Amino acid sequence: MTGGRRRRLGWVWAGLGAVVVSAVGFTMVAKVVGHRDRVLALARDVPVGRVLQPSDLRVVEVAAEAGVVPVADRGTVLGRRVKVPLVAGALLAPRQVGTPVTFPPKGSSQVSLAVEPGGAPPELARGERVAVLPGPTGGGAAQTDEGQASAPVTGTVTGVRAPESSGGPRVVTVLVETGAAKRAAQLEHPRVVVLPAQGREAP
Repeated sequence: MTGGRRRRLGWVWAGLGAVVVSAVGFTMVAKVVGHRDRVLALARDVPVGRVLQPSDLRVVEVAAEAGVVPVADRGTVLGRRVKVPLVAGALLAPRQVGTPVTFPPKGSSQVSLAVEPGGAPPELARGERVAVLPGPTGGGAAQTDEGQASAPVTGTVTGVRAPESSGGPRVVTVLVETGAAKRAAQLEHPRVVVLPAQGREAP
């Protein structure tokens, strides 16, 4: 093989290698650009000094950004006093809230529920916005003392404890409005359903 032919073959292989590397690089960039995370945004304006409440927040999906609060960390910002004015639609950053004032926040209570297998999604985690409903009983829908069907209670998961034994219930702790805490605690065979993202999703 002549020197000129070897050089031409070398250029061909170099060109093919560049194409392969470019294709791999493009695929990696496309995956990064297309990735979206569920993070917390403001559902309304919140003034300085107010304690952050569940109703102040909504969930949006955006391309990954540093310095924002993921939905799984919702419980770490609730009950904290706001340090700067927060504007509806803006993403929430950890530095915008201070240390916890009280927990549970005023007007809210935590309720721990023994949720039987199949009564909640297996991947249930802190920060999820959920509805707690009565499970089926021998006589059909669970009833309150007044004989009326129990209504669901909405809240935010603040803790999930694994079963103490195989097939046993998980203990799910939910932050709810104080007025609904007693009703949530009295639900028989409680079921936990994850609610869809609050508010309009980001484009």
